[in-house]
Amino acid sequence: MKILYLTKYTRMAGSSRMRSYQYFPYLEKEGWKITVKPFFDDAYLKDFYAGKKNVPAVLKSYIRRFFVLFTVFGYDQIVIEKEIFPYLPAFAEKMLNVFGVRYIADYDDAIFHNYDQSPNPFIRKILGNKIAKVMKYSSAVVAGNRYLAEYAQKSGAKKVEIIPTVIDINRYQPKQMKDTEKFVVGWIGTKTTFEKHLLPCKNWIKTLQEADENIEFHIIGITDDMDLGRNVKYIPWSENTEVQEILKMDVGIMPLQDSLWERGKCAYKLIQYSACGIPGVASDVGMNSEVCRNEETGFLATNDSEWVEKVLFLKNNPEIRNSMGTNARHIVEQKYCIQVTAGKWIDVIANATKSNDETTR
Repeated sequence: MKILYLTKYTRMAGSSRMRSYQYFPYLEKEGWKITVKPFFDDAYLKDFYAGKKNVPAVLKSYIRRFFVLFTVFGYDQIVIEKEIFPYLPAFAEKMLNVFGVRYIADYDDAIFHNYDQSPNPFIRKILGNKIAKVMKYSSAVVAGNRYLAEYAQKSGAKKVEIIPTVIDINRYQPKQMKDTEKFVVGWIGTKTTFEKHLLPCKNWIKTLQEADENIEFHIIGITDDMDLGRNVKYIPWSENTEVQEILKMDVGIMPLQDSLWERGKCAYKLIQYSACGIPGVASDVGMNSEVCRNEETGFLATNDSEWVEKVLFLKNNPEIRNSMGTNARHIVEQKYCIQVTAGKWIDVIANATKSNDETTR
């Protein structure tokens, strides 16, 4: 079977790497041939992460994707990550449906809120229902969590399967607990997520450092000093070193703003921490509460004082912290690793292809 993956990004971007690229070896073991055509290339991503706008690269992406559409008839299955053309109506997905080219649509974010919650009234009017149409035209929707799955079901998707965003458990080793003077609170992410979710936490991050001089923050993915306090290390991210850096943490944090967009997040940071046997402290928003089970694998926090209280509790109670970390690792082994979800993806693709064959008879 020949499968075309229309990803949004190259493997340089975490979302595409985790939702698509890491599955390719498992699909190829089934004897399937994978072709991947990302919308944005590495050059665009490098500029994006640096905060630069590259308009020519964006235009080039639309043109490149347009010509890729002429090749879809040469494949047995199409997997679309989110949408074919960002910020354009779902005409391409509709034409695939009209010509009998069935596809699977995959979502790890509530991108429909980019449109139906846009401050631009023109976008809301023209594109507000776009993703619902993409889902309806698909032969199956794969959703990273319940919030996304419920939207797909309301949109009239023919089949909806929940497959969370997961890690490869073989890349993550459980942390070996040691008695050290420094207590490391860690966070990992991009500049965009930092500015939206962690920067607003500046006050309680500084309060923790003032409360205990042995508390140190490691911010992975940010290299500039963001004025979060004197006991903060800003660490460059790379795929090769991210696990090594997470293992230096004693607790991982995932604060989120409570909005519709965040309810569609897949708690990937928490899954990474948990895979290393590190308990989390997280906002009680969306899927966070499924991964960070309060008082079992970490704590949920709803205000600044709770963030300070929970982090200090974990610092001062190492036995409970270690137990929570062990529980967190077990949950990842059971639910949030590719060793569990690869088979689900294989079934989704095989069943969708089988349905396509029956439809064309």
